[in-house]
Amino acid sequence: MEGFNLKFLFCTLAVIFFIHFSGLSHTEASNKGGFSTDLISRDSPLSPFYNPSETQFDRLQKAFHRSISRANHFKANGVSTNSIQSPVISNNGEYLMNISLGTPPVSMHGIADTGSDLLWRQCKPCDSCYEQIEPIFDPAKSKTYQILSCEGKSCSNLGGQGGCSDDNTCIYSYSYGDGSHTSGDLAVDTLTIGSTTGRPVSVPKVVFGCGHNNGGTFELHGSGLVGLGGGPLSMISQLRPLIGGRFSYCLVPLGNDPSVSSKMHFGSRGIVSGPGAVSTPLASRQPDTFYYLTLESMSVGSKKLAYKGFSKVGSPLADADEGNIIIDSGTTLTLLPQDFYGTLESNVASAIGGKPVRDPNNVFSLCYSNLSGSRIPTITAHFVGADVELKPLNTFVQVQEGLFCFAMIPVSDLAIFGNLAQMNFLVGYDLKSRTVSFKPTDCTKID
Repeated sequence: MEGFNLKFLFCTLAVIFFIHFSGLSHTEASNKGGFSTDLISRDSPLSPFYNPSETQFDRLQKAFHRSISRANHFKANGVSTNSIQSPVISNNGEYLMNISLGTPPVSMHGIADTGSDLLWRQCKPCDSCYEQIEPIFDPAKSKTYQILSCEGKSCSNLGGQGGCSDDNTCIYSYSYGDGSHTSGDLAVDTLTIGSTTGRPVSVPKVVFGCGHNNGGTFELHGSGLVGLGGGPLSMISQLRPLIGGRFSYCLVPLGNDPSVSSKMHFGSRGIVSGPGAVSTPLASRQPDTFYYLTLESMSVGSKKLAYKGFSKVGSPLADADEGNIIIDSGTTLTLLPQDFYGTLESNVASAIGGKPVRDPNNVFSLCYSNLSGSRIPTITAHFVGADVELKPLNTFVQVQEGLFCFAMIPVSDLAIFGNLAQMNFLVGYDLKSRTVSFKPTDCTKID
């Protein structure tokens, strides 16, 4: 079926930022600008994560299950410079960034996570660490590494996830809903990140966690996590003087030429504007790590369905009038409240007609055999001030040969607007004006 090649989804798996570093000062970056990187699908033969022994459907099913379990991660956390971009290779539903810490700089492939704040990496001495291919960072070899004391603001920003050691240095301890965890020293060091000009930017005294005790579901190719959330310790917040709190991404449907990659921009190039661009306010909620939007309704064709949120006691978003859904680049599927999902699914099924078939993997409740794109209705997400019209590639996905399923699923306690719904949109975050913008875009043509 045209427009539904599985490769569309695979660009939503993880992405790695291939950056070559050559030392550019923070001041020079501010005057000359430019951070940019290509995003390369994990499933491309060009990717270091490419596994020829896995089928396309194997990878797809893993991504679906990660979307469901990722909600637990969110609950556990209760994330003139012209451009900063970064290249991205898929790593099973998570984005990976290649940045460097230290002097001299030591590169790391960390999970790039809009649902987390703290930048952390595995460090020596390693009391208990998961296996990684890259060498573990040795802070003793960095000329600019410094452990922070308990009295500093950065330590207090950790809240309940921070503490004091016997020698009055700050320690952190993070745990995630999927059982992953990290703990160690809170420190500062020089961060190096690449630019569109090919001249990297070095930012001094960036706060990060030097993890000595880490474990869980992290993979061999990852050596830590890059927090891109909205909290004070995230990389986005720490780079705010440089990027003005602006960043954007555009996810390419990789059924196209595999040499065409996605882009992520920071700074002035992260601004999304022009014909077709719509903006919706970011709602203020706690924890401030997450990016909360307000979904008013969704339309199936011309029929508008009022959004109904969670009524369950204990849901992080129960009875929320504002900030009732999280936008997340690390979740593949869109997760919706059970009651509202039921109404939406019923209307989608009525618009398509025909007889649905069962998903043999029991992930989706609405699937069809050999579904043509012309039968799929236009679905529009009506956020406050922004109507985002979703195409068939955003709403249905091929899960096995000849089987196409509705790429939204019901959940009981946390709504997430996932990255499959964001494909072929330029999605921009402006933390100064507190908006998220969407612009329909052929992401294969983004520079």
